[in-house]
Amino acid sequence: MLSLTLRDGARLGALELWHAEEFADHLDRAREHIRPWVGAAFVTDDVDGARTTLRRYGEWQAADGARLYGIWHDGVLVGGVMYVSFSAALGSCEIGCWLEPSAEGQGLITSACGALLDWAFVSRGLHRAEWHCRADNERSSAVAERLGMKLEGVRREAWPYEGRHYDKQLWAVLASERNTGGR
Repeated sequence: MLSLTLRDGARLGALELWHAEEFADHLDRAREHIRPWVGAAFVTDDVDGARTTLRRYGEWQAADGARLYGIWHDGVLVGGVMYVSFSAALGSCEIGCWLEPSAEGQGLITSACGALLDWAFVSRGLHRAEWHCRADNERSSAVAERLGMKLEGVRREAWPYEGRHYDKQLWAVLASERNTGGR
């Protein structure tokens, strides 16, 4: 299996169909914490739902599209990062993430998303990467900023959740703006 060390005891690796039970267990720990911030279809409630999500991302990856990666800390799946969308033809992607509360504040998301940006820009030659988040998700906005992204705008009431509509921020970074030397 291919994996990348992020920092002490943490690694980034492909999150695949054979991880369905582990993914479902992780979502049991993370579900209520991440539900307001990620798409509803992502937050599954059981192993079958986890398997469906992993299968969907596997199919997209096979078509050179979206991809899903897990973050393991001390051997336990604690979150992940993804290409929500990925288009070599358009030269752009959108990156997303999620993390259970026990793993917050350790820089895991910033490191993992930095690796995704480097791969997209350096290995695949993409031109632009985006980050979408609810405007009231300060932690997510802070990650985008740490990644060198610029806030390009706010889409008013574009994020529906539990009968309300929240503003959505759009952050982006261009390959020419990202320092990928030495990585």
